[in-house]
Amino acid sequence: MLPDPLHPAVVHFPIVLTFLLPLAALGALWHGRRYPRARGAWMLTTALAGALTASAWLAVQTGERDEEGVEQVVPEAPLEDHEEAAERFLLLSAGVLLVAGAGLLRGRIGTAARLVTTAGAFGLVVAGTLVGHSGGELVYRHGAAAAHAPGNAGVGEADRELDLED
Repeated sequence: MLPDPLHPAVVHFPIVLTFLLPLAALGALWHGRRYPRARGAWMLTTALAGALTASAWLAVQTGERDEEGVEQVVPEAPLEDHEEAAERFLLLSAGVLLVAGAGLLRGRIGTAARLVTTAGAFGLVVAGTLVGHSGGELVYRHGAAAAHAPGNAGVGEADRELDLED
């Protein structure tokens, strides 16, 4: 049986993949220098980038599905900040995936794409950390989990009043 809400369970996949991608890219670069004709390591990196983009897409979709209930508990501004950061992360991860695909090519274009992908993977760590931080703030500072707790619909009211005073 799937958890309900699904979003908190799904978001852990892009988080893990975000931190694995730069390691895979560095490993593939090292492997490519040692074995220039082998392309399997970069195929793994590209597949990992694809899994990251797919899991980020799923996290955005499940977040949008849960948004209406959470809006009843969480102030609008931090919820919008999290949503925008997540959408930006999804677009950036899709861009890194496209460049990673070009890294499968031989020659200068492939070499450049592999280097750009590796740098982009480190950039995704920063972008992913911002998404995760804002999501954590929703849960731990603003009480977003209360939206899914039976009988606790008004838990976030005091928090909402505090944000209005700031």
